[in-house]
Amino acid sequence: MDAKSPAAAAEPLSSTSAPAVELPGWRSSGGDPSLAGMFGSVRTVKNGSFWRKLVAFLGPGYLVAVGYMDPGNWATSLAGGSKFGYALLTVALVSNLMAIVLQSLCARLGVGAGRDLAQACRDAYPKPVAWLLWISAEIAITATDLAEVIGTAIGLNLLFGIPLEIGVIITAADVFLILALQAYGFRWIEAFVVALLGVIAACFAIQIAMADPDWGQVIRGFAPTTEIVRNKEMLFLALGILGATVMPHNLYLHSGLVQTRGYGPSVEERKEAIKLSTWDSTIALCLALTINASILILAAATFHKSGQTEVAELDQAHAFLAPLLGSSLAPTLFAIALLCCGLNSTITATLSGQIVMEGFLRLKMAPWLRRMITRMIAIVPAVGVTIWYGEKGTGQLLILSQVVLSLQLPFAVVPLVLFTASKRKMGPFIAPRWVTALAVITAVVIIALNVKLVVDFFFG
Repeated sequence: MDAKSPAAAAEPLSSTSAPAVELPGWRSSGGDPSLAGMFGSVRTVKNGSFWRKLVAFLGPGYLVAVGYMDPGNWATSLAGGSKFGYALLTVALVSNLMAIVLQSLCARLGVGAGRDLAQACRDAYPKPVAWLLWISAEIAITATDLAEVIGTAIGLNLLFGIPLEIGVIITAADVFLILALQAYGFRWIEAFVVALLGVIAACFAIQIAMADPDWGQVIRGFAPTTEIVRNKEMLFLALGILGATVMPHNLYLHSGLVQTRGYGPSVEERKEAIKLSTWDSTIALCLALTINASILILAAATFHKSGQTEVAELDQAHAFLAPLLGSSLAPTLFAIALLCCGLNSTITATLSGQIVMEGFLRLKMAPWLRRMITRMIAIVPAVGVTIWYGEKGTGQLLILSQVVLSLQLPFAVVPLVLFTASKRKMGPFIAPRWVTALAVITAVVIIALNVKLVVDFFFG
């Protein structure tokens, strides 16, 4: 983070108004830039060392990383760690590697073609196809928001004793948080997110130290195993982890956020911006992997080790931590980290919702109104499940939301891979063949796993 004032940070450079690159592969022109109010608003360094330049680009990757550790991910990681020990750590690792590849393509699309993924779909496909992709993106955002609503409500309940039904309704007020931060400039949003990520990391570091896991088993847990594909229940949880790690809305989000940097319009400046943005997201996703793995390791070292193999709900984990670790500090840290995750996810869901709606429909809506509509859609099922099934139903709803996200992934991943592999659409910014090859493998694995899940669901 730079030390400039908010006003200076929000002041765009003369070279930041770089228009979308017009290439013959697109059916229509790019139109307005992504997140027009924040486009090119963060100053960058044109001269100096690589590290000095990188500092100016650090930030969007951490907002993207938030989506890889939202409350929905906690439920799947807790369930996986308590039931299967350290075995699903390999899924967390593979998912994170997939995420690094895909997010690098997002940076390439946003900077190189001057379009976020929503704009690219609108400009590349006929209207009926673009509308179907828009509906898919909105479903993914709603599923994400559902996880945030439940996670934040549970965090409020665990810390302050607020009933879940009331906590779910209180989450509607978080729209004022994003509005307040936007008023100070995009760097303040990034600083807030990074600060909360630091709190989350510290909370889990202390809990892991208390749990004292078997590090030999932890290392072996990162090794791949065919049991994941053969065991239907393990596959279901693995898909949940995948859906919570590689998230559709993050692909739209990142391709828009990278355009908040003040890179120049030339090919050389854009290529350097792509490289620096990729470094930013890779570093941030390594932090996300550390936190995701910590959740699973904590569950394996406490719940699985003690025979509590059915812990899949956040309030269960909170209740069991104190007697298993012998400290009342552990559940408090767990609740604090959960609440921080919910607040962070609120910011990213708001921004991704704005990018999706403006990109696909060219419909500009006040952020508070867009946020309230999305949040109301998520609140209705959350309140219904909480009242009807009580606290037990929230854990299953969280896991289900992550599987829904996993099923929506191909509709975002396939267009992203096709766009960035096209010379006509990307020109000099086309992805290297080896990156495209990795992205294709990633897409095939995701689609194959989803097909197996559907077949098992209907015929298993």
